[in-house]
Amino acid sequence: MSFLESLPGSVILGPMAKGCNLPYRRLSVELGARVTCSEMALARRLKQNRRPEYALIRRAPEEPCFGVQLAGNKPEEMAWAAALVEERGASFVDVNLGCPIDYFTSKGLGAALARQPKRVAKIVEAMKLAVKAIPVTVKFRLGWNDDQRNYLEVARAAVDAGAGALFVHGRTRDARYRFAADWDAIGEVARAVSVPVIGNGDLLFPHEMEAARARSHCAAVAVARGALIKPWIFGEATSGYRDISADERVAIYRRYVALALEHWGDHDRGRGQVAEFTRWHFGFWCRYAPRRPDGSWPGMQEREDVRFARTPLEQLLARQDQAAHAWITERLLAGEDVDPAAAPPPSEEDTQPGSEIEVSG
Repeated sequence: MSFLESLPGSVILGPMAKGCNLPYRRLSVELGARVTCSEMALARRLKQNRRPEYALIRRAPEEPCFGVQLAGNKPEEMAWAAALVEERGASFVDVNLGCPIDYFTSKGLGAALARQPKRVAKIVEAMKLAVKAIPVTVKFRLGWNDDQRNYLEVARAAVDAGAGALFVHGRTRDARYRFAADWDAIGEVARAVSVPVIGNGDLLFPHEMEAARARSHCAAVAVARGALIKPWIFGEATSGYRDISADERVAIYRRYVALALEHWGDHDRGRGQVAEFTRWHFGFWCRYAPRRPDGSWPGMQEREDVRFARTPLEQLLARQDQAAHAWITERLLAGEDVDPAAAPPPSEEDTQPGSEIEVSG
């Protein structure tokens, strides 16, 4: 099925640097994702034939609808890269105007590029001419900061240049992830353009996705941190909320390790990569908390106190310290039981909410 045919009602795994590694996308598909997207790939590095960049655009055979997100600020480079990813099996190609990371914005990429709608139009137009059959999409934030919220101008420039759909992250670049996403602004974009709009921001539970779609009239929604915290979010989108047990969660994490070993290799170097990525993922997995006993829901913007845990294993999985994450990762790589009684004891600070891990895409 094509990207545009897949859109209505979809919950898309949005593009994220590191988070959208191929094994995690495969896991997401197994858990119900219909549309997935790559990590951000730099068009210039692809043209320079850098092998690590080519690994980012590889499609897993089981991905039903797979897009590649490109970053660049030169129309000719982006056009060349768009043709390349189409040739390599992408279902759509996305332009990154959202990455807030200083390293990239200082080079005029990501959110910095969105400050130049005319250049955005030239890039989209060049990419549209370079591809044969797949749509060019654009992902952007609401603006650079609250004084420069130019999202409607960017949206219209992209669509006029040939964009087939838009991804809208409901925050500015300066806001990063500190404030709640503005779904009213996302709805403004949906009403202002003639192409499908995919909204993104703060979606963690099925009722939130339904409310966001109703509020914004988006064709679909995308999840990023929500999918990192709970990869079973895609199944919930169709079947409803699950109060998933700690044992079920461990089985899902164990499956990720198996997929990662297939990808990076079951040898010393590959196992080192798997361990690094798994520890990184635990920085998000530990944030999962179920519906509260009073019927209210945890929010994306505030971490739950770890005292919500109902079992020793749930308490272990809620720990936010690197020692716990490394210990669980070692058990998963070794194929051993994750026994809370054998885990290293937490320190005082381990019981306090941790800081935000930033993702880009």
